[in-house]
Amino acid sequence: MTEPRLWNDVDDYLTALLAPPDDALSAALRDSDAAGLPHINVAPTHGKLLHLLAVIQGARRILEVGTLGGYSTIWLGRALPADGRLISLEYAEKHAEVARRNLARAGLDKITEVRVGPALDSLPKLAGEDPAPFDLVFIDADKVNNPHYVEWAVRLSRPGSLIVLDNVVRGGAVTDATTDDPAIRGTRAALELFASHPKLDATAIQTVGVKGYDGFALARVLP
Repeated sequence: MTEPRLWNDVDDYLTALLAPPDDALSAALRDSDAAGLPHINVAPTHGKLLHLLAVIQGARRILEVGTLGGYSTIWLGRALPADGRLISLEYAEKHAEVARRNLARAGLDKITEVRVGPALDSLPKLAGEDPAPFDLVFIDADKVNNPHYVEWAVRLSRPGSLIVLDNVVRGGAVTDATTDDPAIRGTRAALELFASHPKLDATAIQTVGVKGYDGFALARVLP
């Protein structure tokens, strides 16, 4: 049995045991697929991890950079109290429309908002609203701008907030310091910022499974 096959079998086992699908999550994936959205949503066990992090954090306000079809948004939104708030930033109107329908089906439309446009345009506008700090920020958008997203996440959070940066291993390519790939360069720059930023204490974890070989970084905002 090859390693990727074994990874997938283990992922399937863990998902069935610990993160089984329900109607809203299954429909979100089905409708995203029907709309032609790319298959880049988080894995179910990753979605469950995001949910648990938000619950452990006692999050009342969550910011997501990169909505896609709203699959991860559902996992995060379900961790919020009835008066919580989740703002998700999505570049493509087509993706946002799918996500809004999926969030409404999951009963989360009253506490979630999907804003459309380049995140680097949406984030300054959001900051201009002088919002209450976000307790958790999940970054899963274009990798080129990852360092900028991290900076905005710190600015819009508070001491004790969590920042999760997805897809940081890139099949192992993140180790290539000479790469010309802008996505990998952006990811390396974001990880270096995690390591050097005076307000962040961070780590990163490699993962394998149905999404291949990748990983995520997790940072806590310091006083």
